[in-house]
Amino acid sequence: MRSWAGVGLTIVSICLASLPGFAQQPSFGSDKITTTDLGSGVYMMMGSGGNLGVSVGDDGVILIDDQFAPMAGKIKAAIRDVSGGPVTYLFNTHWHGDHTGGNEIFGEGGSVIVAHDNVRKRMSEEQFVAWWNRRTEPAPEAALPVITFTKSMTFHFNDQTVRVIAAPNAHTDGDSIIHFEQADVIHMGDTFFNTQGYPYVDVSSGGSVEGMIAALDVGLSLAGPNTKIIPGHGPLATRDEMQSIRDSIADMNARVVALVDKGKSLEEIIELNPLAEFDSAWGKGMIKGKDLISFIHAGAAE
Repeated sequence: MRSWAGVGLTIVSICLASLPGFAQQPSFGSDKITTTDLGSGVYMMMGSGGNLGVSVGDDGVILIDDQFAPMAGKIKAAIRDVSGGPVTYLFNTHWHGDHTGGNEIFGEGGSVIVAHDNVRKRMSEEQFVAWWNRRTEPAPEAALPVITFTKSMTFHFNDQTVRVIAAPNAHTDGDSIIHFEQADVIHMGDTFFNTQGYPYVDVSSGGSVEGMIAALDVGLSLAGPNTKIIPGHGPLATRDEMQSIRDSIADMNARVVALVDKGKSLEEIIELNPLAEFDSAWGKGMIKGKDLISFIHAGAAE
């Protein structure tokens, strides 16, 4: 199982900076893009922000997510290094700025931005994320998705059948899971953190822990024993690794929901701490047990 410790501090700064309008973003000057070849012209790239997926071939380039604006030049260079050119289609797995920060640059450069309907809606309007206690300004027009969908869509591109599937309300209410069928690669966005840490669920953006579990189930239904799974954050994963994390989150959720069903208040559940046995392994990052309890309670109490 992956440890949270190796990525926790990075994700804290990323999540702070991911909110549009946050004034003190990191400089990113020394940050690099690392590339992993997944076969069939599909790559995973890691840098500062959400993990990237890239498809390169005769039809052009598909890019999944684009981290922060200062990383755009480095992302373009990394794509050129694998014989890719300008980005034809840019998919956003959800609206957060560590996955959409480069949208304006790529959009102005001619990339067609694709995302769930709710991504465009949230990026078009001021947002307030309660857990961070921060407001975000609407994104510039050039940063907005120009093709949106409700349930699913399919691209036939670079000899790949690329399925773009709306997840249940999970990390947010606009998450997408992207499946490169021939390459046997799935990009889960932030419905899956490949880190043994309590997951962040943006309840203010329509997310829910029940939805996170359901989204992981969608990914698991698509994956086989050899599928390469790109998480929103953390290293490349296997199906077994994603299954293990899904099962642990489902266990945590069940423990809290059982107390909600008994009429316990949020404060009482936090005091009882039904997640105590997970804290030593899962509570080292930015999200603590009490935070996950509050995320679960928010959905279960509706």
